[in-house]
Amino acid sequence: MSRAERLLALLELLRRHRRPVSGPALARELGISIRTLYRDLDSLRAQGAAIDGAPGLGYVLQPGFVLPPLMLTSDEIDALCLGLDWVHDRADPGLAASAANLRAKIEAVLPPEKARTMMSSTSLAGPPAHPLPDAVDLGAVRAAIRDHHVIEIVYRGETGQSTNRRIWPFMIGYFDSVRLIGAWCELRGGIRHFRTDRIGPVHFTRERYPARRQELMRQWRVEDGLTGD
Repeated sequence: MSRAERLLALLELLRRHRRPVSGPALARELGISIRTLYRDLDSLRAQGAAIDGAPGLGYVLQPGFVLPPLMLTSDEIDALCLGLDWVHDRADPGLAASAANLRAKIEAVLPPEKARTMMSSTSLAGPPAHPLPDAVDLGAVRAAIRDHHVIEIVYRGETGQSTNRRIWPFMIGYFDSVRLIGAWCELRGGIRHFRTDRIGPVHFTRERYPARRQELMRQWRVEDGLTGD
């Protein structure tokens, strides 16, 4: 294991523990000496990682530390490229442009050998299908999700009948042929999904919905997916 890989493993190990973990326990799990552990902890701190603790007390990583691109492994770069390619080819124009910008930013800060790995990734996303066109601005939907804002829509169901809805959006699902907004529907009193090609006039309110987005996501997972409308 290279030193960079060892530092990455130590960082990920600290992230898994929310409470202080002892130095000997960290060293045993990583298969290194306690002296090497202390040097690695000092190296991570020098790179900006807020690691609290001392010998005999244990160590804990405070949130907020961003892993330097230098620490990315070749497999992680392949995973990143695959994900960015998928988003670029299949997401809405706003996210597709962001994926391209992100790739350029990452390539610009990677060391030369890692940048070459990124430019010649071994993983490739297959050709996308062409999803039905969105009838709503998904960038605005993402903003509503982040701000917990109610959206008022006219929705056309499978039978062609349209209904007025007030929804609490919490996610967007991207599929090969269609995109879906996952939301709590006030009319139906439950979680539903709404195809973006069937949404008619839409009004983005400034009204915050009362539920926590994380709770809606938890409920969705418990129900094993979204119920159709």
